[in-house]
Amino acid sequence: MNEMFTITVTVSNGSIKNYTDFPTIEGFAKRGTSSSSKTNIVNGQISSSQSIRQSYMPLEEGTYTLDPFTIKVNGIEISSQGKQIKVTPPVERRSNSRRRFDPFGRDAFDDLFGGRNRSEPEFVDVEEDAFLALTTDKDEVFVGEGFTTTFAFYVADANRAPLQFHEAGKQLSTILKDLRPENCWEENFNIENIYGERVTINGKNYTRYKIYQATYYPLNLEPVVFPSVPFEMIKFRVARSPSFFGRDRQEDFKTFYTKEKTVKVKALPPHPLKDVVAVGDFELDEKIDKTTVETGESFSYEFNIYGEGNISGINDPIVPGTREMDIYPPNIAQDINRGAGRVTGSKKYSYFGIPNEPGQYNLKDYFSWVFFNPKTETYDTLYSEIKLEVTGESKQNVSISSTDLGSFYDSIDLASNELKPLKKDNTTQIIANLLIIAMLAGATFLFVKK
Repeated sequence: MNEMFTITVTVSNGSIKNYTDFPTIEGFAKRGTSSSSKTNIVNGQISSSQSIRQSYMPLEEGTYTLDPFTIKVNGIEISSQGKQIKVTPPVERRSNSRRRFDPFGRDAFDDLFGGRNRSEPEFVDVEEDAFLALTTDKDEVFVGEGFTTTFAFYVADANRAPLQFHEAGKQLSTILKDLRPENCWEENFNIENIYGERVTINGKNYTRYKIYQATYYPLNLEPVVFPSVPFEMIKFRVARSPSFFGRDRQEDFKTFYTKEKTVKVKALPPHPLKDVVAVGDFELDEKIDKTTVETGESFSYEFNIYGEGNISGINDPIVPGTREMDIYPPNIAQDINRGAGRVTGSKKYSYFGIPNEPGQYNLKDYFSWVFFNPKTETYDTLYSEIKLEVTGESKQNVSISSTDLGSFYDSIDLASNELKPLKKDNTTQIIANLLIIAMLAGATFLFVKK
């Protein structure tokens, strides 16, 4: 009873542009969607996937059936065979107060007897107990630090004014042109379907309908300003004296407005890398296929940065060049999850190395990564803690000899390119001089080309 059941749709090598509604499940209530995306770079080839996850909250204990269903994603139908779902008691039983007034519902009898209405009733406007708001989870952030912005409509439990959404998607696309800040990187939570969730504000109960949510990462010190934006709702006027055969409400429109919101941005503390470091709360997960190798033998090493922050903005670790070990450019895999108002994920670097000299190597001398943690307001460094034992003979001389140009090139400086007078009867000397000139010309060309 205190766990969520989920259905996830994943599109590989593409994005989810549109999809139809997820199925309803008897005994469960829909509780919002979340999105995630993954990006992989292997041998220079990029692949990606995006997922949409629908969460369901159980309402009562028992065994329920998820019937076979289809969902159309990007115009293509995908199907599921369904399954049985068993709901067991929670640790603490929670109250079940499902039957509430739905401010966005539609009366099934709206038009049933419309044709029989012989007199138009008088309609009055009922004051709504609802508001539109744009909120942020932080009022001040560092450059590069994320903050989550929520654009939502709130309806109090005590509200008695019938309300309904009106072209929410079309309105939102227009609103975002003004709402999105230009000086930020955006991670959009991609809310496609609007569902209500219970919240308490100043001791008063509301149902919140999230219309848009995203985490923003400021790219410079300019304040992030969200202007006041409008959102139109259908608001019904109700009949003063409703009759069974007449209409009991009349459709009207009302525009709600958000308040302007500003998030202050402050500079990072002094540091040589302050202009390039990522900002967030990160940890390191590293793996190596073997800790003892011989010279000339390869090893695989993974440097996985994970945590909360701008995963897309993680800068690649700088691996120093060295003759003792050849380390090749990594394959990169990126995984981003957006949900519950947070952006988390990982960026994994898979390296391939070949040591040339025997000895013991601390991989922290080769693999490290600096970032700024806004929670502690300090810079931190993720270091490798792995030690690599290399045995065998030195391979550096082998590497040098493989690139040695040979004794022919060593004799270039000893040869003379001075022209000498030719003797008429010295045919051998003529041929020799011509050969020397040809060899010098060819050697010079090869030398310049190399």
